[in-house]
Amino acid sequence: MRLFAATALIVFAALASADDHGAKVDLYEQGAELAKACIACHTASGAGTGPAFPNLGGQGFRYLHEQLKWIQSGDRSIPEMTGQLDKLSDQDLKALAKYFSDQPMATGSTDPELLDQGRRIYMGGSHERGIPACTACHSPTGSGTPAAAYPALSGQSSQYVAKALRNYRFKRRIGGENQIMATISARLTEQEIDAVASYVSGLRKR
Repeated sequence: MRLFAATALIVFAALASADDHGAKVDLYEQGAELAKACIACHTASGAGTGPAFPNLGGQGFRYLHEQLKWIQSGDRSIPEMTGQLDKLSDQDLKALAKYFSDQPMATGSTDPELLDQGRRIYMGGSHERGIPACTACHSPTGSGTPAAAYPALSGQSSQYVAKALRNYRFKRRIGGENQIMATISARLTEQEIDAVASYVSGLRKR
C-alpha cells in the first residue's frame, strides 16, 4: 500500500510538472504570435529599431507585464502605443511579457569620455546630494531586480535611458513607483544623466 501511494505521488508530481511546462510553452508561443504586431518598432528579438524604442529582450517578466498594463490603462502615456493594446486580455499581456523576457538582452557600448562619471554615479551615487547608488535596485551588472519589477538596464540604448531620466525629472512619465525615479533624476545634472545612460548601455547582464 505504501509503495502504491509513493508511486502515485511520483506520477502525480510528474504530471503536474508536465502540465506546468506545457503552460509555459503555450504562453511563450502565444506571445510569439502576438509579438508579430510589435516587430516594426521592437524587432522579433525586442532589440528595438532605434533609440526611440526600448530594448525589451531579457527584461524581467513582472516588469514587462506591469508596464504593458499601465500602457493599456493609460497610466503610462506613450503616443506611439496608443490603441495598440486595447483589445488584448491580461493573458495576452502576460504572453507578450513572457516572449520578450525570454529573448536575449541586446548589447550596447559606453562612451569612454563618460565612463568614469557614469560609473561613479551608478555604483556609488552621491550621499551629499541624496542620490542613492543605482545598483541598489538595478544591480551592479544592470540586470535589475526581477522579483521587485525593477528593470534591467544593461545594453539599453543610451539615448532611450537619457530620455527616460529626463521624462522622470519633468514628470512626463508617471505611474507605479516612478516617483522614486522622479526624485533621483531631479538631483542629477544634465551631464550626469548622459553619463549614467552611457554607462548602463555598456553593462553586460549576467
